[in-house]
Amino acid sequence: MARKNVAEQFVDILVRAGVQRLYGVVGDSLNPVVDAVRRTPGIDWVQVRHEEAAAFAAGAEAQITGKLAACAGSCGPGNLHLINGLYDAHRSMAPVLALASHIPSSEIGLGYFQETHPDQLFRECSHYSELISSPQQMPRLLQTAIQHAVGRGGVSVVSLPGDIADRPAPEKSIEHALVTTRPTARPGDAEIDKLVRMIDEADRVTLFCGSGTAGAHAEVMQFAERIKSPVGHALRGKEWIQYDNPYDVGMSGLLGYGAAYEATHECDLLLLLGTDFPYNAFLPDDVKIAQVDVRPEHLGRRSKLDLAVWGDVRETLRCITPKVRAKADRRFLDKMLKKHADALEGVVRAYTRKVEKHVPVHPEYVAAVLDELADDDAVFTVDTGMCNVWAARYISPNGRRRIIGSFSHGSMANALPQAIGAQFVDRDRQVVSMSGDGGFTMLMGDFLTLVQYDLPVKIVLFNNSSLSMVELEMLVTGLPSFGTAYRNPDFAAVARAAGAYGVRVEKPKQLAGALKDAFKHKGPALVDVVTDPNALSIPPKISAEMVTGFALSASKIVLDGGVGRMVQMARSNLRNVPRP
Repeated sequence: MARKNVAEQFVDILVRAGVQRLYGVVGDSLNPVVDAVRRTPGIDWVQVRHEEAAAFAAGAEAQITGKLAACAGSCGPGNLHLINGLYDAHRSMAPVLALASHIPSSEIGLGYFQETHPDQLFRECSHYSELISSPQQMPRLLQTAIQHAVGRGGVSVVSLPGDIADRPAPEKSIEHALVTTRPTARPGDAEIDKLVRMIDEADRVTLFCGSGTAGAHAEVMQFAERIKSPVGHALRGKEWIQYDNPYDVGMSGLLGYGAAYEATHECDLLLLLGTDFPYNAFLPDDVKIAQVDVRPEHLGRRSKLDLAVWGDVRETLRCITPKVRAKADRRFLDKMLKKHADALEGVVRAYTRKVEKHVPVHPEYVAAVLDELADDDAVFTVDTGMCNVWAARYISPNGRRRIIGSFSHGSMANALPQAIGAQFVDRDRQVVSMSGDGGFTMLMGDFLTLVQYDLPVKIVLFNNSSLSMVELEMLVTGLPSFGTAYRNPDFAAVARAAGAYGVRVEKPKQLAGALKDAFKHKGPALVDVVTDPNALSIPPKISAEMVTGFALSASKIVLDGGVGRMVQMARSNLRNVPRP
């Protein structure tokens, strides 16, 4: 029997690590690996139209499953195209293994055709990036890369010259058991005791939660009840903490709403739970702050801490909840719940007033109707820009839905390729891409990937013929908008020409029917909604220092808030406030 070559051994190890798909674009240096995938049961090659889409798709798959996903690019420009999607996966802590195939090993360093140095190029967006220059490095180097990606949460890159991939694998190579899941981490007793003392000494405690509260919803709710704390969240914490939450006071930050800002500033102890919230201008500088995070490099890099606690949020709360003294005084909590409900009540009519007559369609109305009609376990992928605003304020989490976007890296064009990865995980689960026309057209070629694989992704295209978030950024600095307008086609007609279902919506009364028909369609579908480019958004609390990277329009055509079904939850929570 012929010995395996390095490519076959590489693919076998991916299968053992649980990888079911390898997203990429074929190319000469990658051919031995692609051929090994073709001949190996348990793994499929997913042919995308652009390698950036491959990396985004792998990152989304990893976020949905919590398991290792993989992508690949051929030498030079091929693997270089992966870099933006890998940055996003890495900053989202998604375990992704990227194969960067390379020029012939004998030509490295000699200016060969398509030569780059991928082992160096990907170092900033990975935990591990190394070159296989000899078959004898296998399988140890790949196994090490996998353990970095899974164990540390992020990207590992393996650079593999095509000629090395085609050589025989080393005899008697040691393939050890692979790390495929991450452990939980409990803080030390000293930190637990310090945190308990701080909480007991505080009269008003606020919890501010990020994506690190995933899997800790029950523990956060139990803890909040024990200390009578309002609970706010960052955008990446929304899907994990907002649902079934009688202590919810909304979201802070550039897309914020409700009373989260007030709750974080009017407390005397702020607990940051599993959040790397980047906008320190929205954090207080005159209250005590304690932070809990499983990644120690996150501790204290956004605000001055009075206590840093290195540990998993769920395990930390399990340790401290029985030890803290139960608080009986609800006055601070009830005050914040009332402020939250009042804030939402004041803006809830913004997207419903005369919407049946408003043309172009309010984008807020589109998001609200989408929220009502989408499945209870739908996956929403969200383009960066104004789609982030509408998803943050109108898509209602419930513990079963997922909301995925480029929330840390902030890349355009993420929603469509992320929807590809999410849909491959489960073809029977509804996946909705909330795409802006700018982001969609940037990687529109991969709409054909949906058609090629008959992936039933539903694209809801917010088509305002502009880069509206960029227009906001220009307005706030006093610049006239320039270079932000698009001349768009009828995207529904484009979808139909590609072999998918497409429908165009220009009036509000057409919207619900169009979405229902698209959702019923068995294959890929695109709903092209012509939306109002003048629908803008500002956070509820803003100062000059907060404006960088966002905008406060001088125009009076501004939607200050808008919250969809969240007002119903606020009203429900308010009913629980004791009356004197």
